[in-house]
Amino acid sequence: MRKIIRNLAISVLVLYLTLFGLTKAIRYPEPIASIKLGLAPASKTPDLMPFHIIKGAPSDESAWVTADFEAITEVTWQGKKVTFDEFLSATQTNAFLVVRDGKITYEKYLNGKTESTVLPSYSVAKTMTSLVIGQLLDEGVLRESDTFVSILPTFKAGTSFDKVTIKDLLDMNSGIGVSDNYPSGPSGWGVAIAQMYATTDMNFFINNNRKMREEPGTFPEYRSVNTQMLGLIIQEVTGNKLADEFSDRIWKLVGADYDATWNVDKVGGHEKAFCCFNATARDYARVGVALMDDRSGVASPAWTARLSTPVVTLDYGWGYSAQMWHPFPGINLMMGLHGQYIYQDKTNNTVIVKLSDMPTSADGISDDIADVLKQISEKN
Repeated sequence: MRKIIRNLAISVLVLYLTLFGLTKAIRYPEPIASIKLGLAPASKTPDLMPFHIIKGAPSDESAWVTADFEAITEVTWQGKKVTFDEFLSATQTNAFLVVRDGKITYEKYLNGKTESTVLPSYSVAKTMTSLVIGQLLDEGVLRESDTFVSILPTFKAGTSFDKVTIKDLLDMNSGIGVSDNYPSGPSGWGVAIAQMYATTDMNFFINNNRKMREEPGTFPEYRSVNTQMLGLIIQEVTGNKLADEFSDRIWKLVGADYDATWNVDKVGGHEKAFCCFNATARDYARVGVALMDDRSGVASPAWTARLSTPVVTLDYGWGYSAQMWHPFPGINLMMGLHGQYIYQDKTNNTVIVKLSDMPTSADGISDDIADVLKQISEKN
């Protein structure tokens, strides 16, 4: 029996060392950390990767005002009338917040979450990155016509990759062949988008994924690699961490109540600009409210117009521009995998935040969820 146990232990050790060598070679976290990351629900992922801190800036002047509580009793969900609680449960909601005229009118947390719980936003991070890009464009530090390699020449490929501009990246129109489509479960962990999510060396990933699928500007398709490259541009031209630039330019301006985090490939390295911004529901709402107020300083009138004017059509037939979705006329939507939404309805002066733990397999129902958010915003 001792011999069997010893041999088993040796086999396990050899297997672990083999996997450790493999993960190190492809710049993944060590095996146990990779498995935890792959299996964790969305809400648990912020603490499973290293991160940079974005300090909150609460003040009496920016404190939330709570209006009379609004009852949301029933919605039409996928063609059927259901109770609102049934909708929240069916879409594995962790936090739901409604802000009207700058005041909180509805707030609910589920599954042990509270107003201070930091939750992931996944691709909502794309819009956060775009806000910093917008300010740098306003300042003349960048131009939309600038190419990626003119700013980061070490990535020159000698192909049409070298023609990719900031405008191409903003509007998901670069042609770079890193698809966001991947199977759920372990079979999806090795595809390129999963590698970018898990990588411990972002420069290594970009350097090995410069293959073009189309010519720049010829075929819009939602690809997260575009946003990651925008994040690298911000770091290069400012000389600062993306988290620090975001803190100074956005987080302090909106008076965030709590510290946020931005996951990185390694501490002191590169933020995962396309996916991994984490904050509380109330502070996400602050950004949504600020984007509907030209006086907030978060986005200039010119950049607000750029964000709000669809220039390409992507998934669901929705408009898209500068890292912002447009599911309905006049609506701006920040949206992330696993059911993360910041819905902005300027006409009704309403912002809705929904943060969730939906599985990857449920990613195709965002149009149904957006319809419910529209009903609530318009009080239909």
